[in-house]
Amino acid sequence: MKVAIVTGAAKGIGRAITIMLAKKGIKVIANYNTSQKQAEELQKQLKKEGWDIDIFQADVSHREEVKKLIAYTIKKYKKVDYIINNAGISQYQLFTEITDENWEKMMTNNVNSVFYMSQEAVKYMLQEHQGCIINISSIWGITGASCEVAYSTAKAAIDGMTKALAKELGPSGIRVNSVAPGMIMTDMNQDFSKQEIEEIKSQIPLEKIGKPEDVAKCVEWLIEDEYTTGQIISPNGGWVI
Repeated sequence: MKVAIVTGAAKGIGRAITIMLAKKGIKVIANYNTSQKQAEELQKQLKKEGWDIDIFQADVSHREEVKKLIAYTIKKYKKVDYIINNAGISQYQLFTEITDENWEKMMTNNVNSVFYMSQEAVKYMLQEHQGCIINISSIWGITGASCEVAYSTAKAAIDGMTKALAKELGPSGIRVNSVAPGMIMTDMNQDFSKQEIEEIKSQIPLEKIGKPEDVAKCVEWLIEDEYTTGQIISPNGGWVI
């Protein structure tokens, strides 16, 4: 039996990853913060299809709530094999308009959450001498994005954490990788107009926007592969080559 925790699992990329893992027979704890309705709907949908998942409310930007999430998992399943750090927020604003509050909110939600989840889970992975952590980063962590300085900085920090942690935990049999998607059709991109979407598509060699399932496929490969660690995998349609 394999056990996975997916943060930000109720919608978008997290939802697609949760469905993929559940259908592989993995015991999934689907974490959500404010999206209770969507989490419950996902749980019901999968149950109709014959797959059971746990849902657990926690704001993973707070260590104490992370501890509760990990403790629940260990108490019920005695271990955790996979951590998928997907929860996060986005901001779109001029650099000169970023306030201290904006900056701190971005780092707390997008960087601290990954740090807390990974650190608390690793304590148990070390006991088993195995484990897999996958961080959902972004193409903007690789290239940077205009008017998304805080977001780009946070995602670059996640990629740096991924590489360093992979080196430290490799001898303990724990793999750490990042998936850095390009443009994926999720609620995070709902403010783009149809014209803006078409303009973006014209810049992408494959001329299409990605789906959450495209990211889930990368995650599926990374949990199965036993010789890949410290890598930043970017499904982006060729937008960045």
